[in-house]
Amino acid sequence: MTTTDTRPLSLDMLKRLVGFPTVSRDSNLDLIRHVADYLAGHGIDSRLTYDDTGLKANLFATIGPADVPGVVLSGHTDVVPVDDQNWSSDPFDLTEREGRVYGRGATDMKGFVAVILAFVPRFAAANLKKPVHLSLSYDEEIGCIGVRRLIDDLPALPVRPEMCIVGEPTRMRLMLAHKGKVNMRVRVRGSSCHSSLAPQGVNAVEYAAELVSFLRRMARRKAAMGPYDQLFDVAHTTVHTGIIAGGTALNIVPKDCRVDFEIRAIPQDDLEEMVAEVKAFAATELEPEMKAIDPEAGFSWEVISSIPGLDTEPDAEVAQMVSQLTGRNDFGKVAFGTEGGLFQKRGGIPTVICGPGDIDQAHKPDEFIELSQLAECEAFMERLIERLAA
Repeated sequence: MTTTDTRPLSLDMLKRLVGFPTVSRDSNLDLIRHVADYLAGHGIDSRLTYDDTGLKANLFATIGPADVPGVVLSGHTDVVPVDDQNWSSDPFDLTEREGRVYGRGATDMKGFVAVILAFVPRFAAANLKKPVHLSLSYDEEIGCIGVRRLIDDLPALPVRPEMCIVGEPTRMRLMLAHKGKVNMRVRVRGSSCHSSLAPQGVNAVEYAAELVSFLRRMARRKAAMGPYDQLFDVAHTTVHTGIIAGGTALNIVPKDCRVDFEIRAIPQDDLEEMVAEVKAFAATELEPEMKAIDPEAGFSWEVISSIPGLDTEPDAEVAQMVSQLTGRNDFGKVAFGTEGGLFQKRGGIPTVICGPGDIDQAHKPDEFIELSQLAECEAFMERLIERLAA
């Protein structure tokens, strides 16, 4: 049995996975084909779902009886860029130093993927009474895009999985929830004129600023009045404006402006209701004044990306199982988004988050995962095999 006193058996697999530079802007097919060939070598078929370009794919595979509800082990294959980051070693060549291994994706989240793939021979050799499903997705880092097609393809299975573990880095601590998130882009259309005649125009930048001010008031209200959930790092819903761009010259009343903002909502808040509140403010408080000068002026709205929140009860079967497999009774909730909310709400599959590594390492130069974390995850998989074979 794997322990923290032995070298993790997943190291070789992790080195292979890190060696595939699967930055979200690029294809992940080399990695996916490598995994599919590896699984085929153990007699396991893979089901692939592609994006519209055919250059990216999800992979789903079942080990064990296909007609029995099983456990999904979910990870994403894409990583964030290394551009303009100062690395001490090649980010796509796993490097070991002082009990850690360094490489892009080592903790987010090829470490977990390496563990589940390294355990394929053990899963296959065990007489599993319930199956393990391996789920590998594309484009998680840019809005959990790829996994939606994978989930929509699950009805083709003989039976729906009964639970899902998303292996994002939690230091192998059970996490029951994450915030829902929506990224919005607002385009403000005004009417330009010479700045000496400013009242005759519609200043898109100024109306955008009023919208940003409303978003800031909403953020202050959530911070001051809640609702709150103290298990999150930030206990309330947050509202954040990240980009505002408009205007061409100081002496021209700007015709166009763009605002990008996000809302990250705890489960007690409704994302759709909050977005509707923002739109209602623009429609009732700002647009009438704008359209009185130019009927074509106003706001247009675009959802850049959105993911539903995850909210699993502590007494849910999947939570109880993972708690037993980790040997810990405590649990928490994470501020970062995962594919878990989609598995739960889009797929109807009870889901929790639990994986090796620390989210604090994600997206940084010299990203690393501790060997002890890989070993702890491997011990978790050993116990999972025992449970599913019982």
